[in-house]
Amino acid sequence: MIAVGMLEARVRKTFIGPQLRRLRQERSETQAQMARRLGISTAYVNLLENNQRSVSVAILLRLFESYGVDWRAIAEDDSTARLSDTRAALQDPIFDGMRPDLQELRAAQAHAPGLITAFLRLHRAYMATSDQLLAMAAQPDGSQPLLAASPEGAVHNFFRQNRNHFPTLEEAADTFWPGRPPALDDLYAALKARLRASHGITVRLRPVAEMPHTLRNLDETGREIWLSEALDHPNRVFQLVHVLGLIECGGVLDALLLGGPEDAQGRARCRIELANYFAAAVLMPYDDYRAEAQISKYDFDHLATRFGVSFEQACHRATTMQRDGAQGVPFFFLRIDKAGNVTKRFNATDFHLAEYGGACPRLDVHLTFRPPGRIVPQLVEMPDASQYFVFARTVERPIFERHGQDNRLAVALGCTIEHAAAIGYAEGLSLASAPATPVGINCRICPRANCDQRAHHASILTTPVDERRRGATRYEALGG
Repeated sequence: MIAVGMLEARVRKTFIGPQLRRLRQERSETQAQMARRLGISTAYVNLLENNQRSVSVAILLRLFESYGVDWRAIAEDDSTARLSDTRAALQDPIFDGMRPDLQELRAAQAHAPGLITAFLRLHRAYMATSDQLLAMAAQPDGSQPLLAASPEGAVHNFFRQNRNHFPTLEEAADTFWPGRPPALDDLYAALKARLRASHGITVRLRPVAEMPHTLRNLDETGREIWLSEALDHPNRVFQLVHVLGLIECGGVLDALLLGGPEDAQGRARCRIELANYFAAAVLMPYDDYRAEAQISKYDFDHLATRFGVSFEQACHRATTMQRDGAQGVPFFFLRIDKAGNVTKRFNATDFHLAEYGGACPRLDVHLTFRPPGRIVPQLVEMPDASQYFVFARTVERPIFERHGQDNRLAVALGCTIEHAAAIGYAEGLSLASAPATPVGINCRICPRANCDQRAHHASILTTPVDERRRGATRYEALGG
């Protein structure tokens, strides 16, 4: 009864036309033959395949009995994420003047999901190729051509395809502690004891001089984990849960990676990020974190203190609150260095994040290095007129040596303007009247020709520069 109840909850108003058609064609059956096996009319099969009827629980159960397919493989609805990805891809300036409206996109999603998937794959390949050509052009001898998406891009795409949420890792995290979790101040000792008792691994804290530029090292032969003294307490705890995730949830990680990148570098990076996801889920349990985030209006200093994690870890966890029926505010997460390079990105929104190079210089995340440790809020507007509330702050990195004391990075979180009222950091802004800063993805593909912060002539700006006039920048196209 419980399973049927779960099934009913998952398939309300679910349309399975393309999946049903694919299932029938794989069996080389006609609609009439499938109708006989399911005990329904041929006309009803036709209606289901054309998404003119939603599937019922009874039909899904018959599909399982007749074809042996898991109902989740049929009823699982990833259309929201795919529609969001399609809309984001169509913001690329190459589609100016030819973007389909939302109704057209929904029709394509419902009737031709394979075409949408192929379009997204093609657009990702186009983006990767464009960036690779730029990277090659930047090298004097062009000696290191890149033929595949970067490992960072592979991680982003893999997480994006999964809506930045992995239920199996959440379930594994929920059962990580056999009983009541230890108190926050006992976590480190409890994790060390578990590694010793269950896996014969001893945790040792080592001086920075013995581990130059290394934060953690697992010596499998000696059955020891070395942690650098450069790590603060929250990060020592996080590293131990990460290692336990690799050891105890290896099978879960392997299963998830079956749908991940095919290249070795991309798979290795994804495995590390999945283990990080697991560690965050253990230290910040989904329901507890979501409830605390809503009560505190996403005060990430408070959340970091409450769960004994770093500010960055608390921010990153917020992007994973995508459980069906229990979502948090959908955020994008961006981390940059002092040169503006994007060093990490995760996304649960339509906001398009640059894979290579820097983020838009008009984003105030770049200003956070001036008042380190302070939250900098901002309202921004993309070229398609969509608006986002973004807030940013610097975070500290481990210090290894006297000559490398300023190791700060900056992190930014953003959400659509509709969700800004749920964020405490927006309380000082008048969202209805505050001016929005015009931003883009980055200069390489931004259509804002007259931006006074432009650093490159975007390939999409084809109008010749008017030699008789000097605009805001030397890249400004002045066709009239």
